[in-house]
Amino acid sequence: MRMRVYKMVALVLVMSLVLALAGCGGEENQSAGDNQQAGEKPEKLDKVRITLTTWPGYGPLFLARDKGFFKEEGLEEVEISIIQGLAERKQALAGNKVDGMATTLDIETTLEDAGIPVTIIWALDDSYGGDGILAKKEIAGLKDLQGKTVALDVGTTSHIFLLTALDKVGLSDSDITMVPVSSAGDAGAAFVAGKVDAAVTWEPWLTRGVNEGNGHLLITSRETPGLIVDALAFRKDYADSHPREMQALVNGLAKAMNYFAENREDAVKIMAEGLDMKPDNFLAGIKLYNYEENVELFNGKIQETLNKAADFYLEKEVISKKPDTERMVDGSYLANVVK
Repeated sequence: MRMRVYKMVALVLVMSLVLALAGCGGEENQSAGDNQQAGEKPEKLDKVRITLTTWPGYGPLFLARDKGFFKEEGLEEVEISIIQGLAERKQALAGNKVDGMATTLDIETTLEDAGIPVTIIWALDDSYGGDGILAKKEIAGLKDLQGKTVALDVGTTSHIFLLTALDKVGLSDSDITMVPVSSAGDAGAAFVAGKVDAAVTWEPWLTRGVNEGNGHLLITSRETPGLIVDALAFRKDYADSHPREMQALVNGLAKAMNYFAENREDAVKIMAEGLDMKPDNFLAGIKLYNYEENVELFNGKIQETLNKAADFYLEKEVISKKPDTERMVDGSYLANVVK
């Protein structure tokens, strides 16, 4: 009997020792796993598809991609497609051919109205002289546009810029003859070809219009700071289902802008190559936003610009209903950037 008790006690002691050793081994394995995980590269994320038009302010997307900053964040594939026509870009977004779009804030309010809810995650640039109105030299000022033909991409940023400019001198779009074209670049080309009296366009067509079209600038976006702000936005359903991709994009863009600040010449060369443009005067009239400026903008300023644009478009019946601009903006990814 006593021997049986001794055996039972011994068995309990052995089992206790085995469990203790297993526990220690488990802790060591867990710790090793944590250390390995901490040293691993970020998990590979889904491919992200972004569309945009030819505009220097979108250069940071190419910089982040081509310098490998997106890859460092786990984004192996960021596909950037250039589609010049706004209608075609909208169709690509609506048809899930792309996931996101780089465009102006006011255009993003029209996306909402078109039934494509979007989430804005990063502000790219502010046009500070990069957009403007070209006119023949005999048209001395904005008021002289009355009765003249003006080429523009109707229902876009060019439209809101034109209406804002005309409003300064007491005119409206009914006082001119609008010549609709498919892009601001086409408007510039029409002016250089002598087909219209004036055009609402952007660089490099502003410079070409002066040099090749014998024109001059009536007004540029330098006189309307904060009106034309470009941002990166994604379909809301895609952003909601891909938070890690959204964070990786913001992280990569923050790195790209740090690189731009420290290596401006090389950064400009990479961005210009991505957009098939020349690096000379590549950023003329454009202010690129860095991480700190994004944080400031996402603290209410972007909503203000969105509201102004939405109110303006609603008044002009470009959109039928004002979108919920608070819901359109998501600054949470900026808050998670590791500096």
